[in-house]
Amino acid sequence: AKLKSFAAKIIQLLKEWTETFPYDFQDEKSMKELKEIAHRITQCDEENGTVKKIISQMTQNLLMALSARSQYQEIRDKFRQPVTDKGTILKTKPQSTQKDILSVCCDPLILAQQLTYIELERVSNIYPEDLMQIVSHMDSLDNHKCRSDVTKTYNLEAYDNWFNCLSMLVATEICRIVKKKQRTRMVEFFIDVARECFNIGNFNSMMAII
Repeated sequence: AKLKSFAAKIIQLLKEWTETFPYDFQDEKSMKELKEIAHRITQCDEENGTVKKIISQMTQNLLMALSARSQYQEIRDKFRQPVTDKGTILKTKPQSTQKDILSVCCDPLILAQQLTYIELERVSNIYPEDLMQIVSHMDSLDNHKCRSDVTKTYNLEAYDNWFNCLSMLVATEICRIVKKKQRTRMVEFFIDVARECFNIGNFNSMMAII
């Protein structure tokens, strides 16, 4: 009875650990240790398969989380690759094919919603461990220690880069217009988009536009 009670507490601990900090189990050594602990716990409750099912589901969720983060990192790394001179690319394109944002989406509410979807996608990939990496790195800097094992906070970088990209997009869309009347219209459009972002609660996109 004591073993079963203890096993339940260990399962709860492992469940919360794997859900909150999945990256702790990305290397083979930590995953092997997790499987060994899980195997020993299942032996405490061999009569019914409840514990085995819980551990199996926990392991499956962990593997899915690690796989999803790995895929997200691969996609992000492709976007991080250096691009050739963007000015040259724009010059080679005919003027007619260089569409402004109004020709793609002229409704401020729809654009604000799409920006919010992007924000949520970026935020959903930021885990507590990303924030803890920054805290531990700052502590090491304060103590004048060199830490070579600090994991790069790619997800926070991606979120920060998205803010900068949106700011540059707004500035580019406004500055590339030659006629003052059309430029004024573009400025007013982005003001409306920022207002809709505020109404939705997407303050990050609103500040990027401002």
